[in-house]
Amino acid sequence: MTRYVFKMPDLGEGTVQAEVVAWHVKVGDDVQEDQVMAEVMTDKAAVEVPSPVSGRVVSIAGQPGDTIRVGAELIVFETESSEDLAPSAPSPAEAGEGGGEGPKSSSPSPALRATSPADAGEVSAGRVKASPATRRKAREAGIDLRLVHGSGTGGRITPKDFEAALNGGATTSAPSGNGKTQGSLLQPRTGVTEVKVIGVRRLIAQRMTDAARTIPHFSYVEEVDVTELESLRQHLNSKQPKGTPSLTYLPFLAAAIVRVLEEFPQCNAHYDAERGVLLRHHPVHLGVATQTPDGLKVPVVRHAEARTLWGLSDEIRRVSEAARAGKATREELSGSTITVTSLGKMGGIVSTPIINAPEMGIIGVNKAIDRPVVLDGAVAIRRIMNLSSSWDHRFVDGYDAAAMILALKDLLEHPATIFIPG
Repeated sequence: MTRYVFKMPDLGEGTVQAEVVAWHVKVGDDVQEDQVMAEVMTDKAAVEVPSPVSGRVVSIAGQPGDTIRVGAELIVFETESSEDLAPSAPSPAEAGEGGGEGPKSSSPSPALRATSPADAGEVSAGRVKASPATRRKAREAGIDLRLVHGSGTGGRITPKDFEAALNGGATTSAPSGNGKTQGSLLQPRTGVTEVKVIGVRRLIAQRMTDAARTIPHFSYVEEVDVTELESLRQHLNSKQPKGTPSLTYLPFLAAAIVRVLEEFPQCNAHYDAERGVLLRHHPVHLGVATQTPDGLKVPVVRHAEARTLWGLSDEIRRVSEAARAGKATREELSGSTITVTSLGKMGGIVSTPIINAPEMGIIGVNKAIDRPVVLDGAVAIRRIMNLSSSWDHRFVDGYDAAAMILALKDLLEHPATIFIPG
């Protein structure tokens, strides 16, 4: 038998360490070459790490949430022999290491599979095939995935399969952490469930904290009468073939933002803190804050200024669905120059969104409701929607932020003007 040490590989783009998000093998398991054994995450993406050899797991380094440096020991195998191991060049992190380790040690570069932070693809553990997100939800809900029928390719458990099991009852492996069982709704509850903050949720928490700590936020809220916009939206939707996805407010808002940014270029910018430079972007790469099973993500509609209304609608839908499904690429989740966020029907009256650093601002869409208002001296029912915005007060003055939102309000209240060349 030969001891085989596999080290944390170089994941590219200057990465020096990675966080362990999930292990899909444990000590004592027999694994096959190219079987996914772990999911790790850098600041850029989640990566599946397949096994470079076939063998038995002797030890693993780090628990979910722990950070492992590139070149440090990740997992140790016991293999039958080393004759079939293909030699490979060490990673850049290992090239500078000196000395041997005594036992045989190697770090080939297996075919690492990078995905967006929400998804490490389809992972098989034993006979159960499910995504890491589904596995996490199953653990939290106490559902044994071995008892869930998978309708996906090769028996993979899809999110719909899991929801069906959750609602209709796969056998649970343990009572829920809050002590609630059928027939005991009035019983006192005891206990605390600890949820380790790792992976995408940890990254979101870190970035939100950094943005709130380093950026002096200035918030501005404006009421918008979207009665005419709603009329235009319904008219355009009625002209589309049956089955065509309906227009929402977001593509109209996106088109209007593109127009007003021509007048307020300081709002379509990044701040490079290291160089002390403002980067005013000419293209509008619109971030669309999207709630996903793994937390809030911001997929990007690139070159919004070059898209039609329907093109904006299609692209907003495409990148949002990709983010929710965990299929958005690294490029689709980075590079936005200004962001919009919306809770749809749950949008409330006012919100104070956190800026998606290093951008200058974020615009939040609150819910649209019919309200009685005074119009031309008479009470009328109008559809009213609030826009809640936050701005980096270091570089966007309050006057300019208010002026931009008022210009946006004017376009949305007279939607035909969105499409009239300036």
